[in-house]
Amino acid sequence: MPAVSSRGRGRRTISEINMVPFIDVMLVLLIIFMVTAPLITPSMIALPKVGKAAKQPLSPVQVLISKDETVQIKIKTNSVVSNARSVAGDIVKMEPAVKAAGAEAVPVVISADKSIKYETVVQVMDALQKAGVSRVGLSVQTGK
Repeated sequence: MPAVSSRGRGRRTISEINMVPFIDVMLVLLIIFMVTAPLITPSMIALPKVGKAAKQPLSPVQVLISKDETVQIKIKTNSVVSNARSVAGDIVKMEPAVKAAGAEAVPVVISADKSIKYETVVQVMDALQKAGVSRVGLSVQTGK
C-alpha cells in the first residue's frame, strides 16, 4: 500500500489507475471472440450457371417516331441500311410492314421524340406485339 502522509490536511489521494478491471474485461472479450470465430462460417452464394448464349443479331430493327407522329421502320444489316420503310401517320399500316420485313425474330428498338404522346408509343408497341414481335426495347438519351 502506498504511503499516506499524515501531514497537513489529512489523507492524500492516490493518483494511480487500477488496471485490473480493464484487463479482466479485455480477457473475457478475447475468450468470447476466440470461441465464436471458428463457428462463424462465411456465407456461400450459389450463383446461377449460364450456357453459351445464342448469337446476338447484328443490329436490331429501329422504329422511329417523329414529332408529327410519323412512324418509320429501319432495318440495318452489316451496318448498311438495306431496307428503310416509311409508314406515314397511320400506325395500323405498320403491322403489315413489320411482317413483310421479317422483324419478328429480331429485337425492335423504339426511338420516339420526347414531345409526342405516351399513347402513341403504346399504340406502336401494341402494333408490334400484334405483328408477332417478342422483344421490344425503348431507346433513351442518358443525362449528364
